[in-house]
Amino acid sequence: MIYLFYTNILKKTMKNYKDIIKSFTKDDYLNNLVNLHIHTKFSDGLADPESIIKQALNKNYKNIAVSDHNTVGAYLNTDIMSNDIVIPAVEFDVWCGYVFMHLLAYGIDVYNNELKPFYAKSKRETEWDIVRIFAGRDIKKLIKAIHNAGGIAVLAHPACCWALNMDKFVQKLISYGLDGLEVYYPYKRHRGIIKFRSACSIEKLADKYNLIKTGGTDLHGEHLL
Repeated sequence: MIYLFYTNILKKTMKNYKDIIKSFTKDDYLNNLVNLHIHTKFSDGLADPESIIKQALNKNYKNIAVSDHNTVGAYLNTDIMSNDIVIPAVEFDVWCGYVFMHLLAYGIDVYNNELKPFYAKSKRETEWDIVRIFAGRDIKKLIKAIHNAGGIAVLAHPACCWALNMDKFVQKLISYGLDGLEVYYPYKRHRGIIKFRSACSIEKLADKYNLIKTGGTDLHGEHLL
């Protein structure tokens, strides 16, 4: 009985996260009111999670998401979840056929047991590209686990995906349960160079398939914009 009560409360909470994310506008992302792609010291970023939250509050952000690579350590080892502006997230390294990609999971229950096998087993799996590219996660099982953890699955920086046919690739991911595309992304650092299509074309794909549109700066430094 207690388990069912907890499950119902959890589903309601996670549904609210999805609704919150769907309510964000293009202006929210472009005007630095929402940033759903931030890395901290718990993966390959430089900032402390607490520092990011403090900056976000000082800059009057509506919402942010710490989305470290393959780990929710920032949520398990700090109290950042106690702040209402935080949306729990993680960025998974995963292959889909011949395409190596990053999958953002938003609104997840960070304590969910079904997601635990997909988390990094060592610090190296959260920060070293050469280690992360050998990720053995199954894309179908990962998306299913994200959904069962109450979250949504979003393809990160899709303009950098080396899929030969992006439309067909997105269709394939949708058949696996993909919920959204990261559309509002500045494409700086190396991703500004290694880019195979325009952000505009990605936005059109999101509209074509009625996918949730998210955004963030993929912050790895110490300071929010």
